[in-house]
Amino acid sequence: MPNTKSAKKQVRVSQRRQQRNKPVRSQAKTMVNKAEEIVFSGKLDEAHSAVTTAVSSLDKAAQKGVIHPNNAARRKSRLLKKLNKALVESKG
Repeated sequence: MPNTKSAKKQVRVSQRRQQRNKPVRSQAKTMVNKAEEIVFSGKLDEAHSAVTTAVSSLDKAAQKGVIHPNNAARRKSRLLKKLNKALVESKG
């Protein structure tokens, strides 16, 4: 429990930030999960648009400061790597 006046205020501020950030973070996670499912299912036509949407949501979350820009870059890289691997496997 916060004891000082400033600590009590900080708790209120962090709760407001959490409420503002949670939907953005959740949206980014959902888009990434959907894109991964589509990539692994083999629907490569839909996968490209799903990955683009997921990358966009990660960029928006990073721009708003909800996640760190390097975190967004890492997650985009992993997602695109999976998409590219699926594309290579489907061709050859």
